[in-house]
Amino acid sequence: MKNSLILLLLSNFIVTNLSAQEITPGKKQTKDIHSLIEDYSKARENKDTVLLSHILTEDIDQLVSSGKWRKGKEESMKGMLQSSKNNPGTRTLKIENIRLLNPQCAIVDARYEIKNTNGTTRKMWSSFIVVFSEDEWKISAIRNMLPAG
Repeated sequence: MKNSLILLLLSNFIVTNLSAQEITPGKKQTKDIHSLIEDYSKARENKDTVLLSHILTEDIDQLVSSGKWRKGKEESMKGMLQSSKNNPGTRTLKIENIRLLNPQCAIVDARYEIKNTNGTTRKMWSSFIVVFSEDEWKISAIRNMLPAG
């Protein structure tokens, strides 16, 4: 009985510690995720609906800096294209961190800047949830944030 209890506690300790470890992305994963975010930026800049549709999941959702939610691919794409039209300028996304939650899902944090046509720059943050599906990475969620202060 005593040995069974010790074995149970030891097993629980090992399983808990193993699942808490962060998975580091490999070179190919990192390269592919960087390429995905570059494709997103290009698609937005060029209003390329074919590319945009290809790199987004069907159930994508997006929370924009105004606090508005966009749910689903159709609504998200419509909002992205309208936003690019209403806020012209050069968009730049610079990845700061990629954190794998598991081999098929990652959080990507990026600095997001829009250089407006009037010369000002809007500086924000974007976080992307990306998933590995059908042998490629796709964007499943986007969160845009304006820094406070």
